Amino acid sequence: MSTAPALATATVPASRHSAEVAHPAVGAATGLLDAYTPGARFLATPTRTLLADGPVREVPHDTHPLTERVTETLDAARREGQANPVVIGAVRFDQNAPAALAVPERVQDAPPLATDPLIALPADLRAETQWDVVPVPAPEVYGAGVASVVDRMWRGEFSKVVLARTLELTADAPLDLPVMLQRLARRDPSGYTFALPTGTGPTGTEYTAAGRTLIGASPELLVSRRGGKVVANPLAGSTPRSADLAEDVRRAAALLASAKDLHEHAVVVDAVHGALAPYCTTLDVPAKPTLIRTATMWHLSTTVTGTLPEEGAASALELASALHPTPAVCGTPTLTARQVIAETEPFDRGFFTGMIGWGNADGDGEWVVTIRCAEAEGRTLRLYAGAGVVAASEPEAETAETGAKFRTFLHAVGADQ
Repeated sequence: MSTAPALATATVPASRHSAEVAHPAVGAATGLLDAYTPGARFLATPTRTLLADGPVREVPHDTHPLTERVTETLDAARREGQANPVVIGAVRFDQNAPAALAVPERVQDAPPLATDPLIALPADLRAETQWDVVPVPAPEVYGAGVASVVDRMWRGEFSKVVLARTLELTADAPLDLPVMLQRLARRDPSGYTFALPTGTGPTGTEYTAAGRTLIGASPELLVSRRGGKVVANPLAGSTPRSADLAEDVRRAAALLASAKDLHEHAVVVDAVHGALAPYCTTLDVPAKPTLIRTATMWHLSTTVTGTLPEEGAASALELASALHPTPAVCGTPTLTARQVIAETEPFDRGFFTGMIGWGNADGDGEWVVTIRCAEAEGRTLRLYAGAGVVAASEPEAETAETGAKFRTFLHAVGADQ
């Protein structure tokens, strides 16, 4: 096994599919989770837990490719004495829009949350919050949008599009982001939990003031690179979980046999294969998907692994940029799906269905699909959820699927009662 990329002194596994750390320090990962305060950058993955605070070097926004700007920012940090600079942050659904990426002067690094026994302890609860919840668009409007898209598919205009909807939550008191982060992380410590400052909201909405935070817990790895090894884990095809064990197993089995969901998943896996193939010397794509589960959903999952050339290998961010957006969050063909999304969704996605993650100056890193998330500011949260629409989709089912996906965050804020 190759040496893990150096962020600090912790040694961690290469991916969520790797062996656990032999002797993780008890409390090291949960200590960083406990130390999070709004404005800091927190990211927990199946390989490590990161907390960055203090001064940062922002990655500028200009006409140069994002990967070039990130490389230049990391190189500048190295020239000024940082031994192992790391970029951390978020990229929008629209890669041409300003990202929220920075190279912090200090990054604390610990083993994964899942290896810390203290993660099993419950999160502290704050006083009960009263929430005003407004769906945008209304569920019936979202369903009508799904029906319209399905009609266009039957006319042969395109084959898939991912349609999203939002919930706008307003609290009766300022948001307690550390408690939300605790509840997200402790509910699924083996996933990808994050809280990242994003500055300003989507252009053209009321969410344009500074001081915004992107917070969430995504189940989906877009791509990771560790030395010459590449891992991608596309998810597509989902069903809500059930509290009844027998029903939960029935739903999982039905998903694994669903022609509609298997087709939707295959489209995404083929796209991932096509995007990674030019960068890899070998690429292994399993013939059939497996299942992964979160607290609220079952997903069809395929783990794609590859090997990079010894010379001129692409960085993790270059690979992620080549993959983004996959049909799992956009649709196919991509340009047509983007246009349909713009015509149908009555909001700017911003960072939702973009990517969040970290990367170092050696090209290693992890980039995650930004789902199961919300954008937070003051007393307001905007939650996002999407569903893949294909010709066999039914409006009621897709509306229910997005409702189930909202449950991850609704639970974290205590609004799921």
